[in-house]
Amino acid sequence: MATPIKCPICGRENDFFAAPMGPFCSIRCKRVDLGNWFTEDYRFSEPLTPDHLENYADRTGPALDQPEEE
Repeated sequence: MATPIKCPICGRENDFFAAPMGPFCSIRCKRVDLGNWFTEDYRFSEPLTPDHLENYADRTGPALDQPEEE
């Protein structure tokens, strides 16, 4: 089943599950994204600990993508 999304790098619409590029629209965008990880433009703000995951232990499906309600 096609799942249309915008490429995270250039914004062109493509299929999230398109092999071998998904979710990227091209090998160029895929490499730009990888380069962003290598140069630490993307990074995790802090290491995850078991405490971080406790809030999500009883969530399933789409609820995992929702921010915590305060």
